[in-house]
Amino acid sequence: QVQVVETGGGLVQPGGSLRLSCAASGTIFSIYSMGWYCQAPGKQRELVATTSGGRTNYVDSVKGRFTISRDNAKNTVYLQMNSLEPEDTAVYYCNTVVRENFRSDRLNDYWGQGTQVTVSS
Repeated sequence: QVQVVETGGGLVQPGGSLRLSCAASGTIFSIYSMGWYCQAPGKQRELVATTSGGRTNYVDSVKGRFTISRDNAKNTVYLQMNSLEPEDTAVYYCNTVVRENFRSDRLNDYWGQGTQVTVSS
């Protein structure tokens, strides 16, 4: 089993910054990808940013404002969010795709519990 824990959400004024962190722990042989998704009230969960194999991918609305980074030694992914807008208000979820043991190349998908980000004056 793999546990995924996010930290770093909160209330921030428009134009402000927040840094989210997500740590994966448990039975991990290797991590294929880590990423962030968000879900606003009444909307579906959607991609924010992902990182895999040194490559990063962002939804257009956050390009130039958000930066995803990863510490492989700590199985941790970060999301630096700058120039925050009220439209960024959502619960942010961390996702990780892992290979749990060397005997099988099966990849499993895990989610954190989510952290609330509220952008408001």
